[in-house]
Amino acid sequence: MFGLTFAFPIFLIILPFVVGILIFLYIKKLRKLEPTIAFSQLTSVFSELKPTFKEKFIHLPFILRILAISLIFIALSRPQKFSSGETVNSEGIDISMLLDISGSMLAEDLKPNRLEAAKNVIGEFIAERKNDRIGLVIFSRESFTQCPLTIDYSVLLGLLRDVQSGMLEDGTAIGSAIANGVNRLKDSKSKSKVLILLTDGVNNSGEVDPITAAQIAKEFGIRIYTIGLGTRGTAPYPVQTPFGIQYQQVPVEIDEQVLSTIAGITNGKYFRATNNRKLEEIYKEIDKLERSKIDIVSYRNASEKFYIFAELALILLLFEFLLQKFYLRVNP
Repeated sequence: MFGLTFAFPIFLIILPFVVGILIFLYIKKLRKLEPTIAFSQLTSVFSELKPTFKEKFIHLPFILRILAISLIFIALSRPQKFSSGETVNSEGIDISMLLDISGSMLAEDLKPNRLEAAKNVIGEFIAERKNDRIGLVIFSRESFTQCPLTIDYSVLLGLLRDVQSGMLEDGTAIGSAIANGVNRLKDSKSKSKVLILLTDGVNNSGEVDPITAAQIAKEFGIRIYTIGLGTRGTAPYPVQTPFGIQYQQVPVEIDEQVLSTIAGITNGKYFRATNNRKLEEIYKEIDKLERSKIDIVSYRNASEKFYIFAELALILLLFEFLLQKFYLRVNP
């Protein structure tokens, strides 16, 4: 009934029997009041007279009483309407992406090159996140905050697209990049703070030692995932010549021991990406490891509707009383 449920449906089961008994008793009472004495046929003249307005509505009080009793029984069955839903509480993660943009990131062992492959995968990673603040730090000989922590992913993705090799002086300052990322995360109130460091080289510049920077990160409760990017052996590197772009095979030098140590100190993990597919898999794994905590609380609230039926019953009973005592009153 109109999306209602009933706490005590037994009253609805009893209702038809109660109404039936009342109607039976009412009809029985009317039959007792019918005249049993036969009068002369002259009285047939009165039968042609039209019934008065009061006579037409002589049964109205009983009808009102039946309706009122029905409404009372419905009210006693305690009709309720339920509303339900979910409250979602999410606890976001603060993530700072550290991206190496040194000249060696133009090597083409990943397609179209290491830097563009990294940007593409990082962009997909960002697009999959929800409720997390994410920032971007780029580095080569020095580090630079390309985008502070933000939940405006469209702005972040736009700044990521703008990243190019050569924006900073060439070199690889892994320690400085970590220190910059730590500086961005150290005052965060988030319970989970993460750095994702991607590089294809060996620390050869900067004023901060990578291991020292990792220990500082640990003090602030920051976990670091490190990614060494590049194939094993040599990789094709484009060189501009008077005859156009020529390719040279250059050795791939990644300090995996340092990257593993950095991850270990901070309770993170080291990965090696030797091709595009592997790089995608690494970021998907990190995405699974660092998921926002989401608590879903279901609720179901009952809204009592019995008072509506009780009020209508009271109005009908009052109306019946007024009709009986005043308008349809029978004088002795």
